[in-house]
Amino acid sequence: MTLEQQIQEAIKEAMKAKDHVAMNAVRAIKGEILLFKTAEGGSKEVTDGDVLKMIQKLVKQRKEAAEQYVAAGRQELADNELAEASVMEKFLPKQLSVEEVEAKVKEIIAQLGATSIKDMGKVMGAANKALAGLSDGRTISTIVKNLLA
Repeated sequence: MTLEQQIQEAIKEAMKAKDHVAMNAVRAIKGEILLFKTAEGGSKEVTDGDVLKMIQKLVKQRKEAAEQYVAAGRQELADNELAEASVMEKFLPKQLSVEEVEAKVKEIIAQLGATSIKDMGKVMGAANKALAGLSDGRTISTIVKNLLA
């Protein structure tokens, strides 16, 4: 079963359970998929990799919105955003720990022969491909900077 089909099933389950948070979260993912399919120049077929990128983007948006709500003193809205993010994260593969990401980045640096911060672009390109869906870009970037500095 593809990720898109799993999301469709999750919508049905959330509707049956009358779980509004899950329903909103999964519908947001479905909306992103539909936008992707109908975008000008977009392919009509969506891969699981595309869906994973969409979900990661949506989770990041929810977490950033929650931070802004907390800063504005609106904890109830922040809690809702975080609840939706946790529902969306169920569709993502298990995220690697910082130590695991660091080990992978060290391997990539060794393979590429990178020695200074000037090689960061090369390392980031390879690391983002190797760790796609397993870690967020900010974590990868921070680790690459620390290792190359």
